[in-house]
Amino acid sequence: MLWIKNSRVIDPESGTDRVTELFLDGGEIAGIGEKAVEMARKAISGGKKVQEIDGTGLVTGPGLIDVHVHFRDPGLTYKEDILTGSEAAKAGGFTTVVLMANTRPTVDTPETLKYVLDKGKETGIHVLSCANVTMGMRGQELTDMEALAEAGAAGFTDDGIPIRDGEMLRLAFERAARLGLPVSLHEEDPAFIRNNGINRGAVSEKLGIGGSPAIAEYSMTARDCAIALETGVSLDIQHISSGKTVEVLRAAKKMGVHVWGEVTPHHFTLTDEAVLKYGTLAKMNPPLRTEEDRQAIIRGLQDGTLDLIATDHAPHSDEEKSRPLTEAPSGITGLETSLMLGVTELVKKGYLTYPQLFEKMSLNPAKLYGLPGGRIAEHAPADLVMFDDCREYTVDHFYSKANNSPFRGWKLFGRPIRTICGGKVVYCVEK
Repeated sequence: MLWIKNSRVIDPESGTDRVTELFLDGGEIAGIGEKAVEMARKAISGGKKVQEIDGTGLVTGPGLIDVHVHFRDPGLTYKEDILTGSEAAKAGGFTTVVLMANTRPTVDTPETLKYVLDKGKETGIHVLSCANVTMGMRGQELTDMEALAEAGAAGFTDDGIPIRDGEMLRLAFERAARLGLPVSLHEEDPAFIRNNGINRGAVSEKLGIGGSPAIAEYSMTARDCAIALETGVSLDIQHISSGKTVEVLRAAKKMGVHVWGEVTPHHFTLTDEAVLKYGTLAKMNPPLRTEEDRQAIIRGLQDGTLDLIATDHAPHSDEEKSRPLTEAPSGITGLETSLMLGVTELVKKGYLTYPQLFEKMSLNPAKLYGLPGGRIAEHAPADLVMFDDCREYTVDHFYSKANNSPFRGWKLFGRPIRTICGGKVVYCVEK
């Protein structure tokens, strides 16, 4: 049993933002406010062990849910594995993560999926996994989606590689819709790209690199929204980088497409100018784009066109990221800085309220995957994050195996102090 006292509690579902008490019992939130106080005192007077947590000066929200992470396990565990990735998640305030399927081997069979899910049970947080849409992510043959769903797949994705065959994607959407599971898509048409990871524009010209133009993203997004409209599938457009893609989603939603817009902290914080300063640490797919695109993403978060904030946590080794810009792999780590960037760049600057931020980072991710979390209410799961939004923290340590982040050395608000999953404290630092 946990009694959290005097914390500023945020519930995105009800819009609650107030200082109150929480009582956790049996893996769920048993009481809020005066009821929490009464339950805690009764338990203590009855001789039961109750851990009291002073939440003074801290904000408490529902445990974060990340719908887009890469833990590189199986096959690429020199970068990250399920255990180390989960430690990074806890340090970032995440109680649920959804793994992508571009491992080696890819998660295209129930056997590989079982390995991932079984290992996830050892972590102390909720580790879910998508399975692949196509065998080996080759875009030539659909996986046995029914068998993968039965084996526990949370959804389907070939993240990292776009699915170019429209008819094959339509069949996949139809199957996923029948199964009631979402499909998440990486939208970058390689026909338009000469060097990936860098936006085509003034910065790429300065570097003498062909780059990846925004049309590579919004053209595929438009096609796939049209297919989603025909099939009724729940579609997640991943890591949106372009303002024009935001406009495509805005129009698609008006047409009735069940589409979810996903954006990363690096895309709402940085522009392609960061490549000149951080080099390969700012190289990612899709790339950082212009200030105009960044502002369009923030507006999309504000008006609800963009529903999800996900990290696209993509760890790489120091050796890989030290290669020349055109040879180094794309991607950055994100789990340990995501909440802090949301607090610093969105809430502190007045773009979002805390209930709105947790809607994007907890409630909507839970809705997309049909999970019971993402809210602070009686009988909801006792999955919480407690963080300090008053003092700056210098990003100088990572629990991940990797540290390929442009945010090392940044001073940010919102450092997680405790992460609670299933009513148990799984991460804690001193205030």
